[in-house]
Amino acid sequence: MIVSGDVNSICRLAESQKDPCLSGSCNPQLGDLMVGRSTQLSASSTCGLDEPQNYCIIGYLEEEQKCFTCDSRLPYDRYGNTHSHRIENVITTFDPERKTKWWQSENGVHEVSIRLDLETLFQFSHLVLTFKSFRPAAMLVERSKDFGQNWKVIRYFAEDCSLWFPSVSKQPADSIDDVVCDSRYSGSDPSTNGEVVLKALDPIFELGNPYATNIQDLITVTNIRVNFTGLFTLGDTLLGRRRRNPQDKYYYALYNMVVRGHCFCHGHASRCTPVDGGRGDDTDGCVCQHNTAGENCERCQDFHHDSPWRPGGENPANTCRRCNCNGHSDSCHFDASRLEATGGLSGGVCEDCRHDRMGSQCESCGPFLYQDPHRATDDPQACIPCDCDPVGSEGGGLCDALSGRCVCKENVEGRRCDQCRLGFFGLREDNPAGCQVCRCHVLGSLGSCDKLTGNCECDHLASGPQCDQCPVGLRTGQCWNSLLLRCSPQDGHCHCLPNMGGQRCSEPAPGFFLPPLDYFLYEAELAAPLSITESRRNDYQPLTWTGLGLVRVLAGAGLRFTVDNIPSSLDYQLVINYESEVNKTALVLVLGPIPQQTNILINFNQTAVMRIIVDARVLDSPVCLTRGSRYFVDVVFNKHSGSDGFGAHILVDSMGLIPSIEAVQDFCSQRDVDSFRQSHCIGLSVELQPEELLPKVCEGITKSLSARIHNGALLCRCNTDGSLGPSCSEVGGFCDCKPNVIGRCCDTCAPLTFDFGPDGCKPCECDPRGSLSELCEPIRGQCVCRSELTGRRCDRCQPAFWDFPSCRPCECNKLSDVCDEQTGECLHCREHATGDMCERCVEGYYGNPVSGQPCQPCLCPEVPNSGQFFATSCKQDPQSLALICKCREGHTGKKSLWGQMGIINLRAVSPRCDRCSPGFYGDLGLPGNSCKQCPCNNNINPGDRDACNSLTGECQRCLYNTMGPRCQDCKPGYYGDAMDQACKECSCDRRGTVVTECPLGSPCFCNSKTGQCPCRTGVLGILCDECADGYWNLQGASGCQACSCDFVHSFSNICDKVTGQCPCRPEFGGRQCDECGENHFGNPDVQCISCDCNIEGTEHPSCDPETGECICRVGVSGIFCDECTPGYVSEFPACNECHPCTALWAEDVTDVQRAAVRMRTFLPHNGYGNMFPGDSRHLRQMLKMHSMLESLAELKGVSPPKLEKLEKLCAKMGEHFTDPVLERVDEIQKLHEIQRLHEAFILDEKRVRNGNKAIEDSMDTRHQVKHDLSMCSSKGNMMSVEKKVQQLSMVNLNKIVSTNLKT
Repeated sequence: MIVSGDVNSICRLAESQKDPCLSGSCNPQLGDLMVGRSTQLSASSTCGLDEPQNYCIIGYLEEEQKCFTCDSRLPYDRYGNTHSHRIENVITTFDPERKTKWWQSENGVHEVSIRLDLETLFQFSHLVLTFKSFRPAAMLVERSKDFGQNWKVIRYFAEDCSLWFPSVSKQPADSIDDVVCDSRYSGSDPSTNGEVVLKALDPIFELGNPYATNIQDLITVTNIRVNFTGLFTLGDTLLGRRRRNPQDKYYYALYNMVVRGHCFCHGHASRCTPVDGGRGDDTDGCVCQHNTAGENCERCQDFHHDSPWRPGGENPANTCRRCNCNGHSDSCHFDASRLEATGGLSGGVCEDCRHDRMGSQCESCGPFLYQDPHRATDDPQACIPCDCDPVGSEGGGLCDALSGRCVCKENVEGRRCDQCRLGFFGLREDNPAGCQVCRCHVLGSLGSCDKLTGNCECDHLASGPQCDQCPVGLRTGQCWNSLLLRCSPQDGHCHCLPNMGGQRCSEPAPGFFLPPLDYFLYEAELAAPLSITESRRNDYQPLTWTGLGLVRVLAGAGLRFTVDNIPSSLDYQLVINYESEVNKTALVLVLGPIPQQTNILINFNQTAVMRIIVDARVLDSPVCLTRGSRYFVDVVFNKHSGSDGFGAHILVDSMGLIPSIEAVQDFCSQRDVDSFRQSHCIGLSVELQPEELLPKVCEGITKSLSARIHNGALLCRCNTDGSLGPSCSEVGGFCDCKPNVIGRCCDTCAPLTFDFGPDGCKPCECDPRGSLSELCEPIRGQCVCRSELTGRRCDRCQPAFWDFPSCRPCECNKLSDVCDEQTGECLHCREHATGDMCERCVEGYYGNPVSGQPCQPCLCPEVPNSGQFFATSCKQDPQSLALICKCREGHTGKKSLWGQMGIINLRAVSPRCDRCSPGFYGDLGLPGNSCKQCPCNNNINPGDRDACNSLTGECQRCLYNTMGPRCQDCKPGYYGDAMDQACKECSCDRRGTVVTECPLGSPCFCNSKTGQCPCRTGVLGILCDECADGYWNLQGASGCQACSCDFVHSFSNICDKVTGQCPCRPEFGGRQCDECGENHFGNPDVQCISCDCNIEGTEHPSCDPETGECICRVGVSGIFCDECTPGYVSEFPACNECHPCTALWAEDVTDVQRAAVRMRTFLPHNGYGNMFPGDSRHLRQMLKMHSMLESLAELKGVSPPKLEKLEKLCAKMGEHFTDPVLERVDEIQKLHEIQRLHEAFILDEKRVRNGNKAIEDSMDTRHQVKHDLSMCSSKGNMMSVEKKVQQLSMVNLNKIVSTNLKT
């Protein structure tokens, strides 16, 4: 049989197995840290990354293929790219054909490293490498815990450790953190599928504290690096005869690399969770337990710093504890010094305490405040202001933070620190001690000084401001309270009894008092038997009894008083204090050491002195009592004759003993005794109240009598909690009590008060509507309540009642025993009921508590608190008795049949709330899940069921040109605020936008937030619609082109953004300023020379850039293009074309030329020797005409007069040619004229030739200069060349040409 304790143990064991963190230290399960981190894995050498690479394997069969190709330019693909051997191939995939892919290094490379970079701190367990090739001849494994800044070697591996790592020990490790060289994993066997295994913690060593510094240093990593340092090589004979490179078969090839570990959580987590989307077997965020937090559980959660953070362990102290700030703060920090000061109990220090709180746990009130004793520590209103006089209290009004007691200055007292102590006066704020000491002479003054003025009260035989002077000649006096009954002859001071003082020993010393005559008082309530009751009094009557109250004594009953404190053996008179309206007599019997018994019958009516409220009767006959003896005084009351006896009783307060003055030997004179009796001092001392004073006669003798009886004055003994100070009244010893405190020593609460303490006593304040009496219990203050009422003051109803003071029973349909005291609203309804009267079921349940139908759970689809209840309520159809679920927002479900008691009602259907509504998502199959609104930022159709994934919430049909798992971004080609449905189409200028960002048929892609388009180089603007400075030609095929201005010949590199023209310096031109400028020629790298062409007469460009020859426009000619061409009007620069007759003129000139040629045939070739004398004249005329014809034929322009002359000449020639033989003589004259004209023409032609030659010489010179300049070195002497160039100015050239033309 299993008892309850066993069941609890089994439950706790099951919980601890379910969550190991409940029982102590815990860690996540190991996983492969490589999985999901292919982008964080790298290798320093991989074959075929840049281009295909051949490699071979070692084999001995001639027909076996031994050489292959590695092409890793693209990732591995089982179907399309099996020759790719990138590093990500080593990650374990559990593919059945995983041996078809591997990582391989380049051929012949010895130094190769593989590195895994983790995103945070992980705990490393072991490393396993599986090789396709031979294992390395030497390798080492390193780790880093600071993201690769520093590395430490974990283990060396080598076939020959002495050769590869001579400085590393090859012996077995002596401790768990020794670094050694291992030769077990570097042999030639096996040639493939060989493994290298490395464990972070060698299992041969016993592991002590897993969180020790050296252990944590071994297993915590952020990076792991495997360094291969030497290839395993063999002989090359078989492959050598094929003339292959022997390096082709030496490389590293790795099938798998497994790095086992888990997220590092310091023993405070049993599982990990992804922090940025997840990666694989193990992720990088700890699900922290033990009240820890942080990526690695490396710190305590907020507000859990009451204990220091420690790594997880079996000790519960390793759990971060919640700070206790009593509800006044939400933040704290750990303080080691506080933990030490509290003995390890608490180390949390609260921060920013609210509600006027302070202290490490906000447990104390701030300055000038204290804890309200009626409120709890966590009550926001518990700190109330101190009630302290700022003048007399420390700090200007400070009080004790717990009790509220004011902290008085040194010489100040009182509840509020508002009066000077005895012996001090003059309370001042600027006095650090508060009051200054009285300077009264001890012998001449009667006590202390006035607390306000400081004036001393002098003895009647003393005088002076400080009572320090005696009348002249006075040295003796009455010394009744002295030991020798005389004074000192030197100073007149009496020799006083103990604790007495004054010149005449008439005053008690400070802190002492003289007991009154009725000092020996015995309370009736302390006698036996007794019955304590309160007196019947009207509201206007003051309290007159002593002690706690009165004793009701019925007729025939009595009291026994015990007397055992007699100070002196004397005669004493008995006094009975009582209240009664019925005359009675009492028999007093004193039993003591005296053998005989004394029976005294007292008639109370015989005493002449009687008070209205309190009567006191003094026993006529004194009783002799001895010091140190014990007596019983029995007082028996008899009924007086004549009384009917109905309700006859007497209320007895106390019994007192008054010493007899006659019994004191040598006390005073007979005259003093007579005065004492005549003044009725004994009766007055009994009847007067404490605040009333005795006559002077009675006071003096009473004080002296008391001092003699008690051998001096008695110590005040004021209760420190109940009194306002240590001093008491000189006569009677009554202390100055705090409010509601009574008793001679202020040690008892007054009636109707309770809770005696430093603040006095508190009034009972019993609620008259609910209490039976005004009195309360003196300790706790509990009043006597009527039935059905409770509370200390009887001011509220008991549980199950309400409406104070009538206190009616709660009406809760038997489902609750508690209701609101004011409204009667039922509280804490049972059985899933709720409502003011527990009249209905809570949400998730149905029934009718009023009719007795219990509340039953709604199945929507499961019961409430099952983690799969998704309805706000359900109800039962009154006709079909079917349940109808009211689904929570976002939940719906298929209609299903329900019925009562398992009977299906075909008319009743109801949704089970087991599916998410359109626009909501959630995996309702997991406990605790519910449907949440799709996080699509209002960018989906909420009525579309497929708008988001119903399980993950990922948005699938984003509207308004948005996209993303939450429709949080604008689609490519759109920009704006997706959260505000304001995605607009990008308006990029395609000319200036990157081509790949502007696909045909769709908008260009721009920044989804700002709309900034991705501009080409040299293009700017949010739309990429303008060229940047230094660029031009946005219309170009590739966008804006660089200006490329010549940095020497241009003012800047900013060109015209349309034409590209750079701002050239003078003399330079071209778009880039890399040519000579307009009207200049030469080498722009050396110097550009002005062509001096007339710009008005040139084409563009105005001159040849190499020769400087001017290029004249149509109708202009001349060296500088500054004159009009024949056939054009000679008004430069207009040079308009001549009249159309110019063409006819050209025909006439041609005819003249032909005539001149023909005439030359008539001229004799052998001279004039064979001619007749008359022929010479004709010959001369012919020669002259011929000369004129040639001159006319070569003219560039002829004026109209000459033209007319030429026409006449032609007419004459026609006449002569009709008969040349006969008219030969006449023509001779004409020929002479022609000859003369011809000579003039020849002269003009010579001038033209000379000018042309000068131009040709100038051109040759310029070509030579240009050649010489191009051949010159920039480092040579340029002075001579520059001088020659300067000499080639067009001015000098013009002079040369002009001279040649003139000659």
